Formats: sequence, C-alpha cells, structure tokens
Amino acid sequence: MKSNVGSMDKILRIVAGIVLLALAIMGIGAPWTYIGIVPLATGLLGWCPAYTLLGVNTCPMKKQ
Repeated sequence: MKSNVGSMDKILRIVAGIVLLALAIMGIGAPWTYIGIVPLATGLLGWCPAYTLLGVNTCPMKKQ
C-alpha cells in the first residue's frame, strides 16, 4: 500500500469523518452518517482505494 493521500487531503478526511461519526453517535442525521468511518480510516491510513482505481494521487512528489 503506497500512500496516495496528501497532507491537506488527510486533514479534511479526518475532520469530515469525525464530524459524521459525531452526528451519528448523537443521533442527528440519518444512519448514513456512519459512513464517516470511511474518510476517517482513509485519512488515518494515508491510502484511498478509490484513488488507486482512478489513478489519483494527492501526495507531493518526493525529490530524489
């Protein structure tokens, strides 16, 4: 698993995941708010399977 999620992308995913899970736990919103697990996990892991399938990479290129 090669990292394909950049730092700003990670921060946004983690925040969105926490907000969605908090809404789900508080009972606000529909049961779909538990989908917050996905952006939270991909933000913490730094790897998104959808990005791999689509060929997207938000990580900056490393200098050699």
